[in-house]
Amino acid sequence: MKNNFNKIIASENPVLIDFYANWCGPCKMLAPILKEVKDELTDAIKIIKIDIDKNQTLAAKYQVRGVPTMLLFKNGKQVWRQSGVLQKNDVISVIKQYL
Repeated sequence: MKNNFNKIIASENPVLIDFYANWCGPCKMLAPILKEVKDELTDAIKIIKIDIDKNQTLAAKYQVRGVPTMLLFKNGKQVWRQSGVLQKNDVISVIKQYL
């Protein structure tokens, strides 16, 4: 995942990374919200889900202390970070700043 991760976040289009865990209740609430975000923004955004239990090194690198944590990357640079659940319109308004 680590090698692919750097290629994925190097995209000119924004890439939203959702750090989650299967045991996390709020993560389960966020999943359908992110699906709606993807459905609305289609190819303008990539959304990648990363299980912190399976990718502990990556989670540690980005100092993910709680889940869900969303990170937004553009051209390989982190441009936004948020922990917790946001509503669809809030996520979309953040992403649109970087389109």
